[in-house]
Amino acid sequence: MFPEFEVVPAVDMQDGEVVQLVQGERGTEKTYGDPVEAARRWVDAGAETLHLVDLDGAFEGERKNAPAVDAVLDAVDVPLQLGGGIRTAADARDLLDRGVDRVILGTAAVENPDIVAELAEDYPDGVMVSLDAKDGEVVVSGWTEGTGLDPAEAAARYEELGAAAILFTDVDVEGQLEGVHLETTSVVVDAVDIPVVASGGVASLDDVRALREAGAAATVVGTALYEGRFTLEEAMEA
Repeated sequence: MFPEFEVVPAVDMQDGEVVQLVQGERGTEKTYGDPVEAARRWVDAGAETLHLVDLDGAFEGERKNAPAVDAVLDAVDVPLQLGGGIRTAADARDLLDRGVDRVILGTAAVENPDIVAELAEDYPDGVMVSLDAKDGEVVVSGWTEGTGLDPAEAAARYEELGAAAILFTDVDVEGQLEGVHLETTSVVVDAVDIPVVASGGVASLDDVRALREAGAAATVVGTALYEGRFTLEEAMEA
């Protein structure tokens, strides 16, 4: 997984369309069209992995964008990581068996850490735990509820349980195109030996370079790519 640093385009879905939110808040979204068209666009541009999120699932706990996810699965042939509304081991197994390469567990992993160990037994490379931090605290349920967990301590705990990777999102800068906070990401990277994928705040090629230098295995980029701050090709060269 991520033998070299990757720039992973985000395909966040709400009501069957690609959107980007500011700090994960509903009502702030900007729409970018059809998920399949977006997925094909990024793969044609050279993406080696795609990051899919069912935002309705994240907020409501039900995978409402499942048809769009299925369509993307059928349309492209690169590794896919998917999060949002995956609340049970059965849901995760179904997705992994259908061709999703990695399921991203956030709320489910916080509420039931054993789900990570259970799934890792059968899918050792298939579980990515999402740690979304706001004001230094892990938040869940679409970034609406605090947990009291420290991101670095939580990352180390999930590594012990068998997580193949950590997705660390800095909610404080998510979707704002104002740059990354390297300090918070670096602390999580230093806490584990498994890959850490950084997300949130990437606004420039300098941000991409900085995350690589901080030790992240990859970065998920959404708004900056959709708004044309730089191209995927430029990011991969950087």
